[in-house]
Amino acid sequence: MLTRKEIEQFEDKYLSPYAAKSKDSHGRKIKEEEHLYRSCYQRDRDRVIHSAAFRSLEYKTQVFVNHEGDYYRTRLTHTIEVAQIARTIATALRLNADLVEAIALAHDLGHTPFGHAGEETLRELMRKYGGFDHNMQGLRVVDVLERRYPKFKGLNLTWEVREGIVKHSTIYDRKQNIKELKPNLQPTLETQVVDIADEIAYNNHDLDDGITSGLLSEKELEKIGLWAKISKDINNKYGKLNDAQHKYQAIKSLIDLQVTDIISESEKKLLDSNLKSSAQTRSLKYKMIVFSKKLQKERIPLRNFLMDNLYRHYRVVRMSHKAKRFIKELFNEYLLNPEQLPDSARPKDSSTSLRRTICDYIAGMTDRGALNEHKKLFDPYEKV
Repeated sequence: MLTRKEIEQFEDKYLSPYAAKSKDSHGRKIKEEEHLYRSCYQRDRDRVIHSAAFRSLEYKTQVFVNHEGDYYRTRLTHTIEVAQIARTIATALRLNADLVEAIALAHDLGHTPFGHAGEETLRELMRKYGGFDHNMQGLRVVDVLERRYPKFKGLNLTWEVREGIVKHSTIYDRKQNIKELKPNLQPTLETQVVDIADEIAYNNHDLDDGITSGLLSEKELEKIGLWAKISKDINNKYGKLNDAQHKYQAIKSLIDLQVTDIISESEKKLLDSNLKSSAQTRSLKYKMIVFSKKLQKERIPLRNFLMDNLYRHYRVVRMSHKAKRFIKELFNEYLLNPEQLPDSARPKDSSTSLRRTICDYIAGMTDRGALNEHKKLFDPYEKV
């Protein structure tokens, strides 16, 4: 039998001195009795997995809207892939893989339907009324909107997981100024691992989905140095493969190359820094979980290729603009006629404005939920 105390002892013995140990957590907003068999971060992970917001990610857009095909990534499959990559990196660096997994599984809980198109629309609609940001919405989900426990709002997650949600940082994220979560300090190394795993996941799996959709061509990708090198290695190792096998092996090899590079480069930086605790990492002016300069440079053409040929492809742009119209029309209709909001979407207390209530409701929708709601409100032949 392995108890929580023994898990904490295991962390002390085997994790690096700069890992975030569960026994050193800043704790929860509402104090709870500790679990007998799970660490606080394992418990957070499980609360996220069992949340309604986590389940809704199954039908939220990554790049391709859900109805476009059954085999494209959704926000949920992306989240699971981020968690897998992040755990691999964390385990190799002897960081706290349970904390990493909890942050990874929670990092996209605040995402809207229709991906970044939905977020941009809600941000504009809420610009003068408190704004909108998917990291902040993720914190709102776990602090307020989930209602599963009789003694507190939200999921009552640990300080470190909540910090990881807010300080999640990629090219799509904005710095947030929440004093309680110490915005001027670096996030934990575990949060940094999730950030870079997220970047690896969406770049490589967007390549995969883009090729599957026919919007991207492997022939065009052969002009990109990193892809050409990987492709040549696959051909030398396996000979002639069919297109599906070649694509799978190329994506797999790209992910493995990047994960291996991160582990090697980050280990060097950590050892050179001679860090003695997780707290010490927070005062640094730079991140420690990074790609080597060589690979970072080699990745740029692939990222640019994705931007030019997938994210700006006319079909993706059309869907984004269509999604923005759906979101805007739904929002304005609820604002003009709030009595159309279902009882479950109405504010739980008087401190929540109508605009924020509508924003919460729409942000929590899935793609198909938003499409169905739009039909009910605007199609005269659709049952309401």
